[in-house]
Amino acid sequence: MSERVIPLVDQRIAALSAPRPTVPIPPRGHVADRLGRPLRDLRISVTDRCNFRCSYCMPKDVFTKDYPYLPHAALLTFEEITRLARLFVAHGVRKLRLTGGEPLLRKNLEDLIEQLAALRTPEGEPLDLTLTTNGTLLRRKARALRDAGLQRVTVSLDGLEDVVFRRMNDVDFPVGAVLDGIAEAQAVGLGPIKVNMVVKRGTNDDQIIPMARHFRGSGIVLRFIEYMDVGATNGWRMDEVLPSADVLARLQREFALVPLEPSAPGETAQRWGYAGPDGRHDPQLGEIGLISSVTQAFCRDCNRIRLSTEGKVYLCLFADRGYDLRSLLRGGASDEDIASALAAIWQGRSDRYSELRALLPAEERRAARRIEMSYIGG
Repeated sequence: MSERVIPLVDQRIAALSAPRPTVPIPPRGHVADRLGRPLRDLRISVTDRCNFRCSYCMPKDVFTKDYPYLPHAALLTFEEITRLARLFVAHGVRKLRLTGGEPLLRKNLEDLIEQLAALRTPEGEPLDLTLTTNGTLLRRKARALRDAGLQRVTVSLDGLEDVVFRRMNDVDFPVGAVLDGIAEAQAVGLGPIKVNMVVKRGTNDDQIIPMARHFRGSGIVLRFIEYMDVGATNGWRMDEVLPSADVLARLQREFALVPLEPSAPGETAQRWGYAGPDGRHDPQLGEIGLISSVTQAFCRDCNRIRLSTEGKVYLCLFADRGYDLRSLLRGGASDEDIASALAAIWQGRSDRYSELRALLPAEERRAARRIEMSYIGG
């Protein structure tokens, strides 16, 4: 077993200047990168703070009580976020996901949701507006989020047994409070709800079957995510990855499952439905998803771009640096200038780290200065 190494790094690596094309690139509702992938999904991080200290994301030995989080003045305002989102939509984005850190820690987040919910595609259609949360504040905020225009939530939940869950979040937060938040979100109509479980071999893989039993037939989609080498502080090791194929094998020993078609282009999860007595998918029993970003890369269909809380845009979850958009926003750039910059950034994209991971020497993977997941969201 390899030694676990946690480098102490500053996650806010200097950004590249946003390109300023000499010939404007007007938005036409579609823009493709070098590999022909369209831009469809914008992930917006609204805070770099979180009230959990999960070892795979914000380990306590790095993110201490004295960790220098971004000052409020550095964060994009809600109006700046909405302006950028509107320009991204003009280039083809159809889905907005709010992330963090923990996004519900951002004060008055409902105001941002209301602004984003008012955006429309060039065809006049509303956007798919969703949010990923650890669920700690969901019971209190679910109705206000829904009233502001949020459509769906995804909740991160890494175990059903309270002892395991408290160990995973490393702040002794009880699982029951998250389950209450999920129930409230479902009651107010924030759905269909998805629950994401990051699976670490030897840490919480004994929770796979209990989680499946709990959410089967609940109307909630449970998704199992392979433990990823995002960032540089989580001490990632391949021997802690439980491949999705192994997760599926465990599930199939307990449940009858049938494969389902992807629900949308660029779908990250391989879908499996619970079968009824006739051997066909029973929608009442629901489905599970397997996200295999380590063992079965899905780079070729990736249509996602990520905006950090202080205005840097990243082309990959495993990126080593982003492009500075805040300077354009606060430097007086016109919508035309910013739209051209966004198009040029996406057109220059060729990122496909997950496909190349196996070809990289282990030393090179460990030395890479990748952005932390807590900084740009999952």
